[in-house]
Amino acid sequence: MSTTRPCSPGDRGPESGDGGASAVSARSVASVDGTTSADGASPAGAAPATVGRQIRALSLGGESGVVPLARDFARQALYAWGWLPAASADRRAAAEDVLLVVSELVTNACLHAEGPDELRISCDNKVLRIEVSDRGAGQPAPRTPHRAGRPGGHGMFIVQRLCLDWGVVRTPGVAGKTVWAELGAPA
Repeated sequence: MSTTRPCSPGDRGPESGDGGASAVSARSVASVDGTTSADGASPAGAAPATVGRQIRALSLGGESGVVPLARDFARQALYAWGWLPAASADRRAAAEDVLLVVSELVTNACLHAEGPDELRISCDNKVLRIEVSDRGAGQPAPRTPHRAGRPGGHGMFIVQRLCLDWGVVRTPGVAGKTVWAELGAPA
C-alpha cells in the first residue's frame, strides 16, 4: 500500500486508459464507449458496456450533501456495471467495500481539503478505481499508531485495508490533488 506512488503498477497515470472519455458536468456520467446519460443509465436500447474500461465522473464542487450524493452515484455505477444486485455474499461485500471507500475518500476531502471537486470511478474486468479530486494541499495518510477503540482517524486506515493499492496524484502548477484507490473486481 503506497501513499507516495502517483499511479498503480502498470498504470501510466490518471489520463491514460480512459479511451478518450472526459469528465462531464454534475450528475452526468460518461463511459468509454461514448454513451452518456444524466441518470447513469444506458441510452434506450443500449446495453451497458462490458468490454474495456468504463468511466463515470461526478462534479461535486459547490454541492451540499456530497457524501450521500457520492455514494448514490457510486451505487448507480455498480448497478450499471453488474456488481449489483449481488448474487453472492462475496459480491455484496465487494460492492459495500466500494461504497465505503467512496465515503471515506469524499469525507476526507470534506474534512481536510476544502471539499471534493470531482468523483471519478472507472472499472474494467479486474479493477475498480476511485478518484477524488480536491483543492487541498495536505497529504493523506493512515494515522499511526492506529487506535481501533478511539473515534475518528480511521478513514485512510480503512482505505488501506480494503484496497489493492492507493495513492495521490498532484499536477505541477495546479492547486490540489487527486486521491485514488483501487479495489479488485468480484469473481
